[in-house]
Order: sequence, then structure tokens, then C-alpha cells
Amino acid sequence: MTVRYFVADVDLSIKFYEQLGFALKEKWGPAFAIVERGGGELWLSGPGTSAAKPMPDGRTPEPGGWNRIVVELGDFDAQVAALKASGTVFRNEPLSGPGGTQVLIEDPDGNPIELFKAR
Repeated sequence: MTVRYFVADVDLSIKFYEQLGFALKEKWGPAFAIVERGGGELWLSGPGTSAAKPMPDGRTPEPGGWNRIVVELGDFDAQVAALKASGTVFRNEPLSGPGGTQVLIEDPDGNPIELFKAR
């Protein structure tokens, strides 16, 4: 599966996603990169990519929203603590439900990421 996120600074985004266990697969100039984790790819599209061009109705694709990727963590508490220490923005505190524990963080452009630990 492939997911695309719109970002303002591709290099900053690569560094951020490396903290979550992603590895750089490809980088095409300053405006586009592919990072991968667990067989899935995340396309990081910066300004100037074809995907960031305005739509016919004038709307421009931009970072943010509530749709999100889910990153499963082995050591949830340690990773959450490390991300808090690094200044990562958290949308909420960890919540537990019948399937596990989750928390929403934001990448440097406000794109949401759900960190999840199964029960």
C-alpha cells in the first residue's frame, strides 16, 4: 500500500519519519521522497510536485486533516516519551480501547499519524 502526504519541507519530513522507523527509499530532487516501513510506502510530496498543483475548482492540496497512517509500535511508552522529548506535536494523550492503545501525533506539516500498540 502507498500513502501520499503533502509536506512543506521534504528533508525535514524524512528526518521526522526516520524517528518512526521509516527508511529513505528514493529522493527525487528537493520536492519528493519515498520512505518505507514494513512493506508500505509513504510518498512525501513537497511544493512543486505535480500532486500539489491546484485542482480545477481552485483548491490546492495541503497538509493536515484527520485521515492518517497508523504506525504500530513495539515499545509504545518509550517511543511516545522520545517523541515528546523531541518536541513532536501531540493531538491528544494516549487512549486505550478494546484493541489497544493509540495516540495522534503530527508530522512537521500537521499531517496526523496514529501511533498504535495492540493489546
